[in-house]
Amino acid sequence: MNLSKRDFLQVMASASAAGMALGRYADADAATAQQGLYDLPAFGNVSLLHMTDCHAQLKPIYFREPSVNLGLGTMQGRLPHLVGEQLLKAVGVRPGTAMAHAFTYLDFDKASRRYGKVGGFAHLATLVKMLKASRPGALLLDGGDTWQGSATSLWTNAQDMVDACKLLGVDVMTGHWEFTYGMDRVKEIIDKDFKGKIDFVAQNVKTNDFGDPVFKPYTIREINGVPVAIIGQAFPYTPIANPRYLVADWAFGIQDDNMQKVVDEARGKGAVLVVVLSHNGMDVDLKMAGRVRGIDAIFGGHTHDGVPVAVPVKNAGGTTLVTNAGSNSKFLGVMDFDVKAGKLVDYRYRLLPVFANQLRPDAQMDALITKVRAPYEARLNEKLAVTDGLLYRRGNFNGSWDQLICDAMMDVQGAEIAFSPGFRWGTSLLPGDTITRELMMDQLAITYPYATVNEVTGETIKTILEDVADNLFNPDPYYQQGGDMVRVGGLSYALNPGEKMGARISDMRLKGQPIEAGKKYKVAGWAPVAEEAKSVPGVKPVWEHVETWLKSQGGRVKARRINTPTLAGVQGNPGIAKG
Repeated sequence: MNLSKRDFLQVMASASAAGMALGRYADADAATAQQGLYDLPAFGNVSLLHMTDCHAQLKPIYFREPSVNLGLGTMQGRLPHLVGEQLLKAVGVRPGTAMAHAFTYLDFDKASRRYGKVGGFAHLATLVKMLKASRPGALLLDGGDTWQGSATSLWTNAQDMVDACKLLGVDVMTGHWEFTYGMDRVKEIIDKDFKGKIDFVAQNVKTNDFGDPVFKPYTIREINGVPVAIIGQAFPYTPIANPRYLVADWAFGIQDDNMQKVVDEARGKGAVLVVVLSHNGMDVDLKMAGRVRGIDAIFGGHTHDGVPVAVPVKNAGGTTLVTNAGSNSKFLGVMDFDVKAGKLVDYRYRLLPVFANQLRPDAQMDALITKVRAPYEARLNEKLAVTDGLLYRRGNFNGSWDQLICDAMMDVQGAEIAFSPGFRWGTSLLPGDTITRELMMDQLAITYPYATVNEVTGETIKTILEDVADNLFNPDPYYQQGGDMVRVGGLSYALNPGEKMGARISDMRLKGQPIEAGKKYKVAGWAPVAEEAKSVPGVKPVWEHVETWLKSQGGRVKARRINTPTLAGVQGNPGIAKG
């Protein structure tokens, strides 16, 4: 990571302030723990709070961090591409602590049972109120992926999350999965629900016809006499990663040049501090920070990286701090700036884990959550099966939840091979937990959930795998279009991430036999981006197939044998767990 002495001391201060000594409070009541863990001294005169990628999780959950987050080339060994012990070592967190549990997958089952669930908007609301009270004028920034990811967000057309964010006190927001509700619904929420309350900003979303801004590119807010510009950067590849027809009139993209113009414009209008609220993904943010001048900090999202330190990046205009605040309401970023004589002179950054057992739930938010969930509780709580193994999703190649989905699609639809998208959202379950409909829907709740079965040639299968691998492992972050590797059931293959495009995938096999380029195979999948997929006769949403499969398992689901590729060229990479 190559931190300077000053940056290293910042890391140590951040880790200490963020509750490394949680063990002292593990058995305390929530009020005592809350006072001890989250009573952070204020610093400076401008404070920004940051949440991102909560994926509509209103209730506390379990969420396992990745054991594989590969960085290649110049990103190898750099944040965010460190996992497990390597991450703890880099940021000075002791193994076996609550902070180690928050930021890594290590001893996940045991640590989860000790420290309890994380997140939950009622607990997050308590923390936000505490920090805003101790930091007058502080703003809460929401990096997006907020309205999607749960059954209730899908069934209410995002209204549950809109109401919760208004009550939480979100001040400024940008987006990604929000756009999968369609252009009309997004504009309706912004024009009606958010009007006068929340600024939705995105400098990189324009109309296809005349290139006009769809949203405000930025907002300037004055905090304790300091004008602060907050520029929005929506997910650049929305029309590629998600169905284009849902945003048919809008163009996206990274748009560095326009970002520079917006930064300069905001400075010209008197902004003393300029920050970007981004949904680029951290690698893209790091590159952008080196190319665009005049940004003091980037508050990033999309890649779900819980990074305990603000990473300084040098550029022609000075230094930009890059952060990423995890996912699932599990973390809250706190950035305190000290601004004197019109200049930023110092900062403090902390990424606080939201331990539900250590924070009293906010009564108002708790009441709202109870109200919005009430009509759906019976459907949400229906028991489908008990899992014998740990179920999780996060990771570059596969997770046990993804494997379950692939297994279910193959069994129910009679397919030889299954593909499941490399989504990073989705809650975790511990061995012995009951899989309810709600917890199943946490993995599947999208607006284009259609399950498909197609006859696909071996050549096409390789092309699909190569394309997704390039999206993930292209050496230029600006060509990484988000998501992790497509999850595969039935098919085995080898992967060399460091190879050039078209040469990463090899040794594809089905039941031990080589895949033939010209032969057709029956392949199941879901979440098609083509609009016509929803009109195929007999098509069903994927959750119907998965629920059917779960109910057929006799009440218990065996631990999944996770199908991951045979990797080459990554030995010793600190972004992959040892053993």
